[in-house]
Amino acid sequence: MTDRTLPTLGFTDIPAKHPLTYPGRPITRPTLLTAGELWELTPTTPGGRLGTWTVDTSPGEGPKDGPKEPLDAILTTLGHPPTATRHPLIAVGSNASPAQLHHKLSRPGHPATVPMVPVDVHGIAVGCSAHIARYGYVASAPYTAPGARTPLVISWLDAEQLAAVDATEYPNYRRVLLSGTEYPMVMPSGERLGGAYLYVGERGVLMSPDGTERPLPGGGDQSALLTRLLAGSPRLRGLLGPDPGTWVARAGADPAVRKSGTRIFEEEGWALPQPDLLRCPEDDHGAPGDPRDPAKPTSTTDPTSTTDPEASAGPKSYGALTSPE
Repeated sequence: MTDRTLPTLGFTDIPAKHPLTYPGRPITRPTLLTAGELWELTPTTPGGRLGTWTVDTSPGEGPKDGPKEPLDAILTTLGHPPTATRHPLIAVGSNASPAQLHHKLSRPGHPATVPMVPVDVHGIAVGCSAHIARYGYVASAPYTAPGARTPLVISWLDAEQLAAVDATEYPNYRRVLLSGTEYPMVMPSGERLGGAYLYVGERGVLMSPDGTERPLPGGGDQSALLTRLLAGSPRLRGLLGPDPGTWVARAGADPAVRKSGTRIFEEEGWALPQPDLLRCPEDDHGAPGDPRDPAKPTSTTDPTSTTDPEASAGPKSYGALTSPE
C-alpha cells in the first residue's frame, strides 16, 4: 500500500516551526489534504465542477485502476462540508504548502481536510510583504502585475477553517474578494472561477534595497532574501544581524523587534503600497479583524449564492463564486 503521508511525499518543512524554510513546499497538482495525507484529485469533463472531480482511493499498488469516487462524496463520507459551501482562498505564500496548512488547521483528533488545486491567476504576481511575520520570516504578499499569469494554489476552506486562517493573517493582511472578471482564474479542468479570496499586505510589498527591483520577488529562498535585506540597511543589521539565523531567532522571539524591523522597512523607503488590491470588494461581514465574525452567519442573505444555508451566509462560497462557463 502506498504511503501518502506528508513526510513520505517530501512535505516535511513547516515554516511556522522552521522559519528559514519559508514558504515551504507547495502542491503542484490537484490534491485532497486529509488526515496528514495527500490524495490525488483528477478533473472530470472539461469545465467540470470541483465536487465532481475524482479522488484516487486505490491502495497504490500496480496500475491506477482502483476505485475513484467524486470529491463531494468523499467529503460527505468523512463528515466534512462539500465543495459548494467551501470558500476558495488563493495562496501566495506558505498557505500553498500542505504541511503548513495541516499545521495551521489541525487540532488533536481533528486533522484538516482541504482540497488544494493549482490555478493560473492573471494580473497578480508574488512579492514580499513589507512587514516581519510572527515567526520571524518575511512572508510573501501579492501585487498587481498586468499581463502576468502566475501559477498559484487555491485551497477550498470551510467556514471554521477560513476563520482559523484569518486569525493567522490579521492584522498584517486584509482578506479581499478578488474578481475573476478582472483577474481571471483558470482551473486545471478549464473552469473559470467567478472570484476567490486573497490576503493582501496592509503595508504593501518590498522594493529591493538597491532600487533595482520594484517590487522585490517573493516566494524564493528565505535566507537569501534576509541576507539581501541585511546588506541594504545598517539599521537592520544592528537590530537583526549579522545573518538570517540571528534574524529569525530575534524577530520570532520578540514582537517589539518585529515592529521595529517593520518600521525600518518603511523608513528606508522600501514599502510599495498596493491600493488597487486593498480596494477589492470585501465580504459583507468584514475583513479579518472586523468585529463582525466572518465565519458566523447573519440574517442577511446573499442573492447570488446557492440555497444551502452555509453558502448563503458569511463569506462567499464556491457555489456563489463559480460562473458556469
